[in-house]
Amino acid sequence: MKNAIRAITLASLAASALTIAAPAMAQEGEAAGPLDIEFTLAGVSDYRFRGISLSDKDPAFQPSLTVTHKSGLFVSAWASNVADNGGDDIEVDLTAGWSGTAGPVDVSISGIYYVYPGASGLDYVEALGSVGTGVGAGSVALNLGYVPSQNNTGNQDNVYVAVSGEYPLGETGLTLNGSFGIEDGAFADKKKDWSIGADYELAGFTLGVKYIDTAHTSGNPLGKAGAVFSVSKSF
Repeated sequence: MKNAIRAITLASLAASALTIAAPAMAQEGEAAGPLDIEFTLAGVSDYRFRGISLSDKDPAFQPSLTVTHKSGLFVSAWASNVADNGGDDIEVDLTAGWSGTAGPVDVSISGIYYVYPGASGLDYVEALGSVGTGVGAGSVALNLGYVPSQNNTGNQDNVYVAVSGEYPLGETGLTLNGSFGIEDGAFADKKKDWSIGADYELAGFTLGVKYIDTAHTSGNPLGKAGAVFSVSKSF
């Protein structure tokens, strides 16, 4: 699906997600085990990936499961409904990587396999990296995605570079966020995308909204500016 859309054209920024942490299976007074398991649910009004709608501007449901070792190693599986991709209208992202800190710097390195069950010739792999740091009460990060040349990308590589950040507004429960990215290669020709938005904690729910826009998408209507809403709740 992404390949088909990008022919006319990772977090792109995901909408607010619901994280449900499984309780540690340890007795009181004992240290938690080496593994942390998180189950995540998210509902969004439009599944946008790096500025482009992959759900044809329709709502999407996006569950995920992440298992993290105390060493920083992690694996995850994430899924979403997508628009017609010539097969089952589902995307599954399988990720393995490591995240940790080096002084004031947060580092993450991973590989992701994009799978489209039932569709032919769309699956591909991408290497992801992120370096971030705190700025006052907020944080900023530099993100890089590299798709090596492979059969399902037309034997071309692809590069995506983005800057993202967020800033909580004191004890209001409101957090501002934004991003700017550039993509060039197999999926785009110097495409640009940007977003600005906010998340708000209310009565146990997380409500989110983002304004997303793109440039240099060869007139792709799925990249037109629009607002994306989300809602999530922790259990």
